[in-house]
Amino acid sequence: MYITSKYIPREYLALKINYCRKQLAELPEVKVYNHKVDGCVEKQIVVGRHKFGINSKRAQTYNKIFLLRDEITRNLQFYETLWDLIFKGSPLPECTPRKLIRTLSVGYNKRIVMDKAFFDSLKEDCNTKYPKNTGYYFNGICYRSASERDIAILYTELGIPFKYEPSVTLAGLPNPINPDFVFYIKELDTCKFHEHLGIKDSSEYLRVTRIKYGNYTNAGLIPDLDILFTYDTEEMPFDIRYLLAKLNASIYGSLICCKNIE
Repeated sequence: MYITSKYIPREYLALKINYCRKQLAELPEVKVYNHKVDGCVEKQIVVGRHKFGINSKRAQTYNKIFLLRDEITRNLQFYETLWDLIFKGSPLPECTPRKLIRTLSVGYNKRIVMDKAFFDSLKEDCNTKYPKNTGYYFNGICYRSASERDIAILYTELGIPFKYEPSVTLAGLPNPINPDFVFYIKELDTCKFHEHLGIKDSSEYLRVTRIKYGNYTNAGLIPDLDILFTYDTEEMPFDIRYLLAKLNASIYGSLICCKNIE
């Protein structure tokens, strides 16, 4: 469990609490007891009125559920403690976990759902067009700037899986592109894109940025909902709290604005 203590997004924390509660409500109650047999102590799995020896296949399945429930319970207690400490009251009821169906246009009349299967299919660290500064390492990946490394650390602390510069196909483009980050929100079973722009005042960089913006919107991504843009310039240095605010707004916007949900 990582979640950062620097700044906790209110709606995202509420979503995590409600997600844990939903998981616990859906998982069967499993208890583990020590049972004495012929003078030897053995573990016994109890589910409702059913009892299973620890070595049976069903017991092994239920034991995994028992461990999963324990992990979720500990996470929930941690999130609830943070909520009570910072926000008070009950977590926002509208921040209810659900499957959000957002699609990406990858070819003529062809769209794919940006769910976990899509996220798992992405190959990471695929951009070989530009050299990297070797001074910005984190978790085995070399990032192009200190800001990008800070972003990777933040997503890791929040427990958000992400892919750095993956290869993504967009409709209308002859070759795949490499967005800075594609991250996965498990509570909504959906992916979001994140482009971090480091030298906005460069005319060439601005031209490339306009092209990127157009490519993403043409593929059906909605800025600030499906894709986040952050910046780092001399006039506007990057602050991680800005990303957290945008992340929180994107998640909350997904919950209250999107109709194509299950």
